[in-house]
Amino acid sequence: MGKKPHIIIFNPDEMRADALGHLGNAAAHTPFLDAFAASEAVSFSRAYCQNPVCVPSRCSFFTGLYPHVRGHRTMSYLLRPGEDTLFSELKAAGYYVWMNDRNDLLAGQIPGWAESHASEICIGGRERPGPGPLRPGLRGEPGNKNYYSHMEGKLGLDENGLRRNADDEAVDAAIRRIRNRPPDQPLCVFLGLLYPHPPYEIEEPYYSAIDRKKLPPRVRAEDCAGKSAILEGIRRYAGMDGYTEADWDELRAVYLGMCAKIDAQFKRLTDALKEEGIYDESAIFFLSDHGDFTGDYGLPEKAQNAFEDCLTRVPLLIKPPRGTPLDPGVSDSLAELVDFYATAMELAGAEPSHTHFGRSLLPALKDRRATIRDFVCCEGGRLPGEKHCDEYHGPDGREADPHDVYWPKKKAQADDTAHSKGVMLRDGRYKYVSRLMGGDELYDMENDPRETVNLIGRPEMQETVTDMRFRLMKWLQETSDIVPFEQDRRFTREMLLAKGRAVAGDGHDPEILDLIDRGAGIGEVIRFCLSLAKRD
Repeated sequence: MGKKPHIIIFNPDEMRADALGHLGNAAAHTPFLDAFAASEAVSFSRAYCQNPVCVPSRCSFFTGLYPHVRGHRTMSYLLRPGEDTLFSELKAAGYYVWMNDRNDLLAGQIPGWAESHASEICIGGRERPGPGPLRPGLRGEPGNKNYYSHMEGKLGLDENGLRRNADDEAVDAAIRRIRNRPPDQPLCVFLGLLYPHPPYEIEEPYYSAIDRKKLPPRVRAEDCAGKSAILEGIRRYAGMDGYTEADWDELRAVYLGMCAKIDAQFKRLTDALKEEGIYDESAIFFLSDHGDFTGDYGLPEKAQNAFEDCLTRVPLLIKPPRGTPLDPGVSDSLAELVDFYATAMELAGAEPSHTHFGRSLLPALKDRRATIRDFVCCEGGRLPGEKHCDEYHGPDGREADPHDVYWPKKKAQADDTAHSKGVMLRDGRYKYVSRLMGGDELYDMENDPRETVNLIGRPEMQETVTDMRFRLMKWLQETSDIVPFEQDRRFTREMLLAKGRAVAGDGHDPEILDLIDRGAGIGEVIRFCLSLAKRD
């Protein structure tokens, strides 16, 4: 293989797919990403994450494994020694791996573990916090409609007319590394950003870049039937019934303003690649870990076992290096984020160290009409009595603090039924959600793309439900576990020596041990010792 491409990964947090203008949101302000998708990349309009919260999603798309394979489906069980990632594999393949300290991937309590996956981890925190909201105290006291809204609104500017945050610091650091990259190694850059994760807050010029009059209609809770218990629980505890459509529009506009800033930061990074003359030889990936309700179904933020498209359908844009066939534009092919892992590894010419379930998206880069998958899956929730993490109760068993802005979600997730383990399967037309408790869901995504009417109990839909359940069962069978590439011995060195000595007799220990130390198994040892016995 020729020269390895640079691998550039730009990963905003909590960005839903329809926050991009080219994916249909007239109010979105993402001019650079829209132009990038039109002429430089393929944008997958139906890309789905494998878990609707950050840690299990990242553990999935950086390994090519589904969350259930090794139990990475909670916020507090991260990758541990013995588990390789895209980063460790690229590093082993000769890449200089640079990442910022967003993490949400590698267990932080194990000394040296995160560092083993990178050549360099940039630790931030040097950026002075920018000016705060122009309306301080918007949250108000308990009972206020904004108390659990995560809404902060418009942010102030400093004396230079700017407002920088930790994401700006990380982008600057990545650009410095690009400009001062190792001369003899391909570069892997991972930028894990915080925006557009709540709180909902943004400064000018992004605040005013969003035309509130162009916002698409919100999915209102009162227009829905048969939704999950987790949505109902969070909505009940959040107490945002006093929110008007104008309030929701403002929250949604601020969120889109945060996405507009992401667009500008992505442009700065790609401009640096061009200035350094390595843009053409770089494979660039733009993807988010999951989405955000942003007012849909009467909710802010997200839920760990809800599977609506606003949470599970995410941006995924890929620009391959020069020389890779490319049909730029929007692809409607179903894709999963585990496919990012497979595609990045293939472009890097790196061999995976473990079985994985990603599928290369290169055929869809070559021809946007190519079919990669017949269906996609996502999963979340927990078993009854199982501790997901400190999201729903403290380590001492006490209930979460009601002054915590996340209290409505934590309170709702304390209910075993509401927070029940669930799996989503979405094909070209239907979305089916199977839950251990609390009821299943079925949506006709052609006739009801906003997922407002649950069809699960309709007699005329039972054949469809049976088919979806069968495919889900087969998928779980196929992906339930993996066998490590490295095989284990059933006997220790001492055990093998004893078995060999019993056949060959005394006086042959050095010869037997030499064979064992060269990797011989029990069969080879016995055969060798039989030959020794015959010789004697």
